[in-house]
Amino acid sequence: MNRHALLNTLGLSLMIATLSAQAATLSSERGTFGRLSDGTTIEKYTLHNSHGLQASIITYGATLQSLKVPDKNGKVEDVVLGFDDVQGYQNNGTVYFGATIGRFGNRLAGGAFTLDGKTYRVPLNDKTNALHGGNQGFDKRIWKARSVQGDGWVGVKLSYLSPDGEMGFPGALLTEVTYRLNDQNELKIDYHASTDKPTVLNLTNHSYFNLAGAGNGDILQQVATLHASHYTPVNDKLIPTGELAPVAGTPMDFLKPTAFGKHIRDDHQQLQYAEAKQGGFDFNWVLDTKGDVKKLAAEVSDPQSGRRLQLFTTEPGVQLYTGNFLDGSIHGKDGKVYPHWGAFTLETQHYPDAPNQPAFPATRLDPGKAYTQTTVFKFLND
Repeated sequence: MNRHALLNTLGLSLMIATLSAQAATLSSERGTFGRLSDGTTIEKYTLHNSHGLQASIITYGATLQSLKVPDKNGKVEDVVLGFDDVQGYQNNGTVYFGATIGRFGNRLAGGAFTLDGKTYRVPLNDKTNALHGGNQGFDKRIWKARSVQGDGWVGVKLSYLSPDGEMGFPGALLTEVTYRLNDQNELKIDYHASTDKPTVLNLTNHSYFNLAGAGNGDILQQVATLHASHYTPVNDKLIPTGELAPVAGTPMDFLKPTAFGKHIRDDHQQLQYAEAKQGGFDFNWVLDTKGDVKKLAAEVSDPQSGRRLQLFTTEPGVQLYTGNFLDGSIHGKDGKVYPHWGAFTLETQHYPDAPNQPAFPATRLDPGKAYTQTTVFKFLND
């Protein structure tokens, strides 16, 4: 073999060996997270990639329990709020840390909606509203799970069959949520659902992020960009008025990179509705990406750690919430205290109260049709 051919052969062998090594570092494992008071075992699935990113998902609420991400110096921190045991999730069910939300994410005014002339009622659990599917939503259900993998990714697929009439919603609904981790530091969440009767559906993930690390102070200096020229203003009950209002000239303008803390205390009625004492963000932004999952919808960066989170989604909206009701009373993972404004959420969704607002994108799902949604959280550390 001549020298040129030998070098080509060695180069090809090295490339194959490198690809094989990278593929080998994509891995997943299954373990036990704990047991409920009735003895039900809660499983935990942990996904790893070659860059040190690690995601753990539990079968209680199909919840993202942990997400460990390296910073610019390679230091790994868990960037999502949560608990070390299942009792923490049971005892603090109103914060929804990391949970899959359903059947209807966000608020339904009066806990009611009408479908084909019939009114359905969902239990009130947010003053005069039904929030995140009622007091026993998908976040408090036990999901079936199995490991899955594909070309360049590892994951876990979770499923839950919600019976007809559960929390007042019509139709037996089969929901599947698949978490996938790849070597591009992307955590992808795919949703699929089908029903045997007309119903309404609005699924999301309710992870609370702090890019400095969960429990490491507040997020006021972290910098956000939302590719959204409009948002849906709310009334004093946090129900959308139906208007799609421009963000220009308001604290809701994140079209250019803006620290969360820059306007969070502004004297603005919307901020006071969201958090009467100090102000805060808890609104639905109308994404300019219009459901194109290839376009960047939002980005948040932490100047200190260098961690950067990019959001891509097929959904028309995203709820940015700044942990307004965290007050330091919750002790999370490793005993850390979660302070006021200690995290942010990026809940990809259809708009709040959509079944009662005909001008909003429809959330109806009919038999024979499939509900699908994809959301991607991509991490960089520069």
